Amino acid sequence: MAKVFIDGSYGTTGLRIRERLQTRKDVELLMLPEELRKDIDARREILNAADIAFLCLPDDAAKQAVKLVENPDTVIIDASTAHRTADDWVYGLPELDGQSFLIESAKRIANPGCHASGFIALVAPLVQDGLVLPDARLSCFSLTGYSGGGNGMIAQYETSDRDRMLSAPRMYGLSQHHKHIPEMMKVCGLNYAPVFCPVVADFYSGMQVTVCLTGDDVRGSIDDIRAAYKEKYHCGLIRYCEDDENGFLSAARYDGRDDMMIAAYGNDDCMTLVSRFDNLGKGASGAAIQNMNIVLGVDEATGLVVPDGYMACNLNL
Repeated sequence: MAKVFIDGSYGTTGLRIRERLQTRKDVELLMLPEELRKDIDARREILNAADIAFLCLPDDAAKQAVKLVENPDTVIIDASTAHRTADDWVYGLPELDGQSFLIESAKRIANPGCHASGFIALVAPLVQDGLVLPDARLSCFSLTGYSGGGNGMIAQYETSDRDRMLSAPRMYGLSQHHKHIPEMMKVCGLNYAPVFCPVVADFYSGMQVTVCLTGDDVRGSIDDIRAAYKEKYHCGLIRYCEDDENGFLSAARYDGRDDMMIAAYGNDDCMTLVSRFDNLGKGASGAAIQNMNIVLGVDEATGLVVPDGYMACNLNL
């Protein structure tokens, strides 16, 4: 039985991980008493006693936690931004070619960002297949539920006397220095940062990431893009599926689930690539547990919420 510790178990990501794991028979959750949550010596002891430690912390706190781990067998899965572009950490998106092999034996795994997961799932296969060039100047519009902002933002949205501005979608990251951009560039192999427009709206969880292309951006057709997606995402936790809600696409479509659906709409001149998932699921906690499952050698969807008809993939083929 694997011993698992969640450092930062009271934040949205940590709470969802604990919720998913607490009924599993193959893991033992290690817990710190409330009064010792910030005790360095107590955290050091429990981190080193764990087989797998999830870090659901701010970046600086995550870096500090890593320094506390001296046990060479402890696997760290960091949900913060701190190590996502670090060369000595494995990027935790197993759907990337060959990445599952690396995750299986890794001791340091950087969990992907939520917006970044949707962007990379759409763009990385196209760059790899030569349909989109590394020099492409891309743009990305990403809509998220307010739970992505953590407990503070949840409280803002759910208070009875909240600001009326919260009732409409709100753009942020206006300076084009959003923390997800470096991993979006590095993992996709892009030479230029995408123009990135994240938007938070008045719904709890869900995410819809959109990349728009013209015919000049693509070395092929929209059918070539669809074929590339169908070949890569025919099973597992990311799948190609052109489903909609009577001509609409809701960002809350996969709320509460741990998988992702992607699709390509439009024509050869104007193309809209869309990924939809739960920002707390495949965008955070679900992805972290998926990485843990790969480390443990069990089906990647073990303990996760997936739809009827889910079909596992051997990601190492």
